[in-house]
Amino acid sequence: MKPAAFDYLRARSVEEAAEVLAKYGSRARIMAGGQSLMPLLNIRLVEPEIVVDISSIDSLKSIRVDGDCVEIGAAVTQAELLEWPKLKQELPLVALALPWVGHFQTRNRGTVCGSIAHSDPSSEMPLCLATLSGEVELRSAGGTRRLKASAFQTGMLSTAKTPDEIVVCVRFPRRKSGEGYAFREISRRHGDFAIVALAAKATANGVLLGVGGVADHPAVRDLGRADGAATAEALNAFAWEMGGNDDIHATARYRRELVRRLGPKVIEEARSCQS
Repeated sequence: MKPAAFDYLRARSVEEAAEVLAKYGSRARIMAGGQSLMPLLNIRLVEPEIVVDISSIDSLKSIRVDGDCVEIGAAVTQAELLEWPKLKQELPLVALALPWVGHFQTRNRGTVCGSIAHSDPSSEMPLCLATLSGEVELRSAGGTRRLKASAFQTGMLSTAKTPDEIVVCVRFPRRKSGEGYAFREISRRHGDFAIVALAAKATANGVLLGVGGVADHPAVRDLGRADGAATAEALNAFAWEMGGNDDIHATARYRRELVRRLGPKVIEEARSCQS
């Protein structure tokens, strides 16, 4: 199919884009890499009056260390972040997850912020943001606000972003001494959306486990220092609480079983990497 007719604006600044959103609201769509938006346009799941392209705004193209966080602008592609020399040092969990995001062709266009704004429950970047308790910065004509991942991600393909707001950057907490990370994913083929993805962060206080692909948005559980039988019991309870649905890719039962089987391995990997 082809998209319905729409106007197109290549914004020169965040302020210009925000002005258009203030005027059009839900009748406008933001585009950075287009890897999520273009399929939706082509099958006419969305029919905006105007598409605002922010990919050429210089202020949104930076990756920078800002205090305890790494700030990634909305025009930074997944490939650019993957090639950032400090990625493994500063954001080891993201470094582990990024190669699982699509294929190198789509990573050359797809943006980190675009993936998070799209909020697919099987997507790797929203899972990493949730597991690390990162933030999303939103800008509108009325001002700026920051939301934690837990407040931003509200459900399947839905977020707390209002129609007049733009995601201008995301902020991932930097790795601290003594932390360890691990990531695993099961999909039909490498690069497909995850049937289940697991991300773990180990600290002196215990382990945080994030799971994508089961609930309608990433779920994170503090497992503390649980080990052995206690870990198995906690993972079983976590899997059931997330629920899940049967679809053409897998059953809810299979997804829960993956959480129970892969969970201990991911937890152990994260603990073994602590330094």
